[in-house]
Amino acid sequence: MRHAFKQIHMIIDSHEDLAWNIVNLRRDYSKSAYEIRRAEQNTPIPAYNGNTLLGLPQYQEARVAIVFSTLYCAPRRLDQGKYPVSLYETPDEAHKCYRDNLDAYLRLTDEHPDKFRLILNQPNLDQHLVIWQDHLEKPAETPPPVGLVILMEGAEGVREPAEVERWYEWGVRMIGPAWAGNRYCGGTREPGPLTKEGYALLDHMASLNMILDISHMDHQSARQSLDTYEGQVIASHANAEALIKGIPINRHLKDETIHQLIERDGVMGIVPLNAFLNWGWRDEGGRAAMSLDPIIAQIDHVCQIAGNTHHVGLGTDFDGGFGVESVPPEIDTIADLPKLAPKLAEKGYNQVDINRIFSGNWLRILKGNLPNS
Repeated sequence: MRHAFKQIHMIIDSHEDLAWNIVNLRRDYSKSAYEIRRAEQNTPIPAYNGNTLLGLPQYQEARVAIVFSTLYCAPRRLDQGKYPVSLYETPDEAHKCYRDNLDAYLRLTDEHPDKFRLILNQPNLDQHLVIWQDHLEKPAETPPPVGLVILMEGAEGVREPAEVERWYEWGVRMIGPAWAGNRYCGGTREPGPLTKEGYALLDHMASLNMILDISHMDHQSARQSLDTYEGQVIASHANAEALIKGIPINRHLKDETIHQLIERDGVMGIVPLNAFLNWGWRDEGGRAAMSLDPIIAQIDHVCQIAGNTHHVGLGTDFDGGFGVESVPPEIDTIADLPKLAPKLAEKGYNQVDINRIFSGNWLRILKGNLPNS
């Protein structure tokens, strides 16, 4: 029997590159963000990837119950050589790189089952929510673990479309076909349509009821996917292009794509990265001139297009190539995400609305699409 849940105030973050950081930077997210920062002082890491925004006590403080946790690797052709990280050239190399990411999550949850747990199906989700609801109503001395739902960012780890089934067996529940352009579709800075292989990839995903993430897809391939994909669609970490001053790349969603995503009952996760709020922020006063207001504007823009609060959430992309230096000054770690709540209230959003934005919309996606067993 499925449980009925009342509105609960917690956060679901729909995009974090945890495994990439574990594999390449040896970050230990069972520790505090401040411990990680201290350990990385006098190393090249802060200059390369910023000072971390993530750590277990900070998750707990913000009541982050679930994270969409990515598998991600970059193609060697786009590497700038600033730090030695895992890269790929061939499909086999991509497969291994993505598999190493997956193994990092298996180790993390095996070594710290009280801190992180995989959510693979509805029974996992139901059990996790019961524990979290109890904690929110009567805080436990030891907070519940953070739930991890695995999202593949860039599908080049899938050597051929039918291999989607193996990744599904290994626990992947969502796939974003693109990061940059690849053999499946156009992507960020490398525009192009869905290819024949791309359509085949979507067919195999749909047969498994996997969630399609259009983040990083080119405008054309994203619209084609929304037209044809039979399963659930989301944008795990994307902002409204119309509000990003001066952006020169195809990274975010045009309003017509947002309309189409909403028509498909999708949700998009807003990214609180300064460059995704104002492309020229460094030349216009730097971090000190930024604030939470453009994040609220992004959320409100989606709600105004939809006419309701059912299609937007938070997809921070934290530690995904940037750190604390590149977010508004009110955000020092993920523990500061609840600061968005009073700002939303000032804008006229009530508690039910805020709960939807913080977690309820992503819960709807998970409850409707994770397998039953």
